[in-house]
Amino acid sequence: MEQAMYLIVGLGNPGREYRATRHNAGFMVVDALAQAWQIRMARVQAKAIIGSGVFSGQKVVLAKPQTYMNLSGESVMALMRFYKTPADHLLVVHDDLDLPPGTLRLRPGGGAGGQKGVASIIQRLGGQDFARLRIGIGRPPGQMEAATYVLEDFTAAEQELMKLVLARAVLAVETFVSEGLEMAMNRYNGVVEPL
Repeated sequence: MEQAMYLIVGLGNPGREYRATRHNAGFMVVDALAQAWQIRMARVQAKAIIGSGVFSGQKVVLAKPQTYMNLSGESVMALMRFYKTPADHLLVVHDDLDLPPGTLRLRPGGGAGGQKGVASIIQRLGGQDFARLRIGIGRPPGQMEAATYVLEDFTAAEQELMKLVLARAVLAVETFVSEGLEMAMNRYNGVVEPL
């Protein structure tokens, strides 16, 4: 029997103006994985920029949906159908307002927690049983609207922290693919310690 493909989806918004924003943490993780695994992110399929390769003997597809965040489910559903990806081989990487900056949290499922991209995927898949890697970005300061905050660029200090977060996120995803979600959760959930 042919082995199932792992589908690693980073959520974000397409376009240069969003590249360094907090809402694009998912895209940043996928880019870091592509670099680590030497996968070229050059094909467009199912409204996503994708790249495919092999990690630890497992076939992997990396994807960055280009639909804008709140329609991410369209792209994810189409990719899962095309690659016949079972739900337990899907990992969605996204920013999370409820986690402090520098925090990683892998989970086997659950609600959307206000994240519109995740809500779109849950709606399209008709269920919540897929793994997520949540990247903490913290709450907006003062009276700032969350919608404004997530579309701002990371500050210089946050960018330095994100370098550590991305390195740890790559290890977490590698563990998910090679050893399973439980092991990845045990090893990498928590706050990234500055070097």
